[in-house]
Amino acid sequence: MSLLSVRNLTFTHGGPLLFDEINFAVESGERIGLVGRNGTGKSTLLKLLCGELIPDDGSIIIDDTVTIGRLIQEVPDESHVDVASIVRQGLNVDSSDSDQSDWKHQQKVDRVLSRLHLQSDASFASLSSGMKRRVLLAQTLVSEPDVLLLDEPTNHLDVESIAWLERFLNGYSGAIIFVTHDRVFLQQLAIRIIEIDRARLFDWTCDYNTFLARRQELLDSEAKQDAAFDRRLAEEEVWIRKGIKARRTRNEGRVRALKNMRKERSQRRIRIGNVRMETADGERSGQLVLKAKEITFAWEGHPVVAGFSTSISRGDRVGIIGPNGAGKTTLVKILLGELTPSSGSVRTGTNLQIIYFDQLRESIDETRTVVENIGEGQDTLQINGRNKHVYGYLQDFLFTPERARRPARYLSGGEQNRLMLAKLFRQPSNVMVLDEPTNDLDAETLELLEELVSQYSGTVLLISHDRAFLNNVVTSTIAFDPDGVVREYDGGYDDYLRQRPEPVLQPEKKLQLTHKQKTTGSPIKTRLSYKEQRELDGLPDEIAALEDQQSQLHEQMADPEFYRQDSSVIAEATASLQSLTKQLEIACSRWEELEELHNS
Repeated sequence: MSLLSVRNLTFTHGGPLLFDEINFAVESGERIGLVGRNGTGKSTLLKLLCGELIPDDGSIIIDDTVTIGRLIQEVPDESHVDVASIVRQGLNVDSSDSDQSDWKHQQKVDRVLSRLHLQSDASFASLSSGMKRRVLLAQTLVSEPDVLLLDEPTNHLDVESIAWLERFLNGYSGAIIFVTHDRVFLQQLAIRIIEIDRARLFDWTCDYNTFLARRQELLDSEAKQDAAFDRRLAEEEVWIRKGIKARRTRNEGRVRALKNMRKERSQRRIRIGNVRMETADGERSGQLVLKAKEITFAWEGHPVVAGFSTSISRGDRVGIIGPNGAGKTTLVKILLGELTPSSGSVRTGTNLQIIYFDQLRESIDETRTVVENIGEGQDTLQINGRNKHVYGYLQDFLFTPERARRPARYLSGGEQNRLMLAKLFRQPSNVMVLDEPTNDLDAETLELLEELVSQYSGTVLLISHDRAFLNNVVTSTIAFDPDGVVREYDGGYDDYLRQRPEPVLQPEKKLQLTHKQKTTGSPIKTRLSYKEQRELDGLPDEIAALEDQQSQLHEQMADPEFYRQDSSVIAEATASLQSLTKQLEIACSRWEELEELHNS
């Protein structure tokens, strides 16, 4: 039985039609990637599924026993609240609950805090953006929802946190529907893709890369059919405009058919166009862009970089990666001469024209319209020696005249990023600094931005957590390594993984070691019965065996060839994974229960 079903759902949201009688169902254990261009309604659909919005027509059928949790994009402003209190809000606890119920609620909170490696008494306001997102995920998970809705869960997470989240969600026993701009995350997690396109849904039971290939085949076929239809329509239009004699003898059935063709053509939904980006070329910089020698810098007593050296030449595209708060933006400012190192030296080259994409979007005035932000009082812009009207320039970035006249505060996250890019690229430059440019951009815009950055004739410094973007663009990578040392590596993110000194021990692996270590120490007096003690002693090996089986299944299902098999084979593997995950949860819960008794 389906966990939820959507039947003939229609929704407009007070503007253009977003969904036109769409239908789909969600089964237990499915991991569904929800994709589509910015503005097609992905976040809106999640809000409809959890009841925050009501459809104009149609229905969403959810069994009374099914619970739904949604991770929102926005991070709330909670100034004086600890982490445990934020997480507890996800339980919707009634103040009249009994002490016994309150104890059970606290057990749930403690369990999810442990699983996500969060400190219960930490101040929420003091956490980094990435850790705040993890707390909100814990808040969503604490009620153990059957259907988990995630809206851009990787935003503001560093690369290691994203990789951890992939592994965590791959082991989640409930159904997951998620929206993400991270193509690697999408490929690693989704076993089904639902695409929103022109108010319709297209459902694909496959991984993301297979979906891309199949969708392209569909679009090519659709384009051929549309071209053939348009040729027939043009021929009929010529026939209907023939002379008086032809009109007297014309076939009335053919006339009616032509009217129907005209109606069909008028109702055709045109796909959203692609962004047409180009950068305004600056003068050629010197061969040496910057050279840092043995630089050291600390921020408010915390070391950022120590003894780091690098040399960046014209045309280099350098990626900068590391945990949130490590100092990536600070390092860029040191390299560009905006901050002075406490020791060492930085030499910048000649004739540098720098443009800066700011992840906080501070250069956008939200009280002004999109046109005012770009034109700054001018109707005409000069891009690479050509005059271009400001509205025409904005249409290259998919802003219609109506959207261009709206204040910037009403833009979606993706639209704000497109506005930032439009504002940035009108300025002549030979050094481009991009600080998290990929957040909220749809896949098509991301690919075009990749192409533009790859073909940029100047020098690029790119701060990003987007592994695919880094792999496709950069020629070298500066990494804040786990041992606290800043190093430079040749190539993109995957090249960095192969070259770095030691892989980071992943959080869940630490947890597994803890399971085993706690039973190999000195004997402790216990309140357990002989049978319970035997059970506790055997649980670490049982958990390890289940984790190994789960890992093997994950590896099989990560192979794109897996999804080309018969649907019954895919369903059987999905059911096996769900069963293993449930067994593992029960075993871990029992281990925690016996450990607590053992140590009490």
